[in-house]
Amino acid sequence: MSATFCSLRQLSITYGHGRSNAAALEHINLDIATGERLAIIGESGSGKSTLARALAGLLPNGATVAGEIVWPALGHRPRPGRDFGFVFQDPGASLNPVLTIGEQIAEGARHHLGLSWKQASSKAEELLDRVGIPQPGKAMRAYPHQLSGGQRQRVAIAAAIAAKPALLIADEVTSALDVVVQAQIVRLLDELVREDGMTLLFITHDIALASGFVDRIAVFHDAKLVEEGPVRSVLSAPQSRHTAALIASHRDLATRPLIAEASS
Repeated sequence: MSATFCSLRQLSITYGHGRSNAAALEHINLDIATGERLAIIGESGSGKSTLARALAGLLPNGATVAGEIVWPALGHRPRPGRDFGFVFQDPGASLNPVLTIGEQIAEGARHHLGLSWKQASSKAEELLDRVGIPQPGKAMRAYPHQLSGGQRQRVAIAAAIAAKPALLIADEVTSALDVVVQAQIVRLLDELVREDGMTLLFITHDIALASGFVDRIAVFHDAKLVEEGPVRSVLSAPQSRHTAALIASHRDLATRPLIAEASS
């Protein structure tokens, strides 16, 4: 049995003050195992992105946090960029428009791994090749606006793993992409996580997309964790009506059976 990488105990988060308080998460208890691929599933406003930001220490000013998050595998709070990498829905949130692609990826490796600029640049080019950017040497000198949306997301993933993090958090990273590119990005994440032994937190509203490659699913609804378990168990016998509704919404002629995807 895998060791616990991260443990959430009675985690509650609210935004605002006084009567305007809005519960974003309520009394969440969840363990994340070392090396697992865990999907956090839910509709908009369910609390899934708040969970990701809480783990990453990216909650906005004014957020109130109760409960605790502990990191048994690390023994300390994770250091952004070093212990975890974060990939956002919009690469524009993490890519600087006035720096070249090469500079942005190399900076993380240089800062966190203590490499020289020459060493970091070489590593950046290797990472671009690894995430499937064509002509990585040329791409090193390009700027974000010169790449397609899918390519920018690949660059953001390369930057997130530049310092060899133990945890990769991917927050709705495919929702702005077309179906073909979505599948490519999911395959890339699966490959990188397996090869590097990372723990993956995959945040999405699309249970069909996640079910094809994660180990476990946690379903959120209205700021609460309503169900969690191994993919096959959750998909074959959902315990929550919210989970059942998410599964049913993907049962149409254009969608492959979820169980087949989970077992492939």
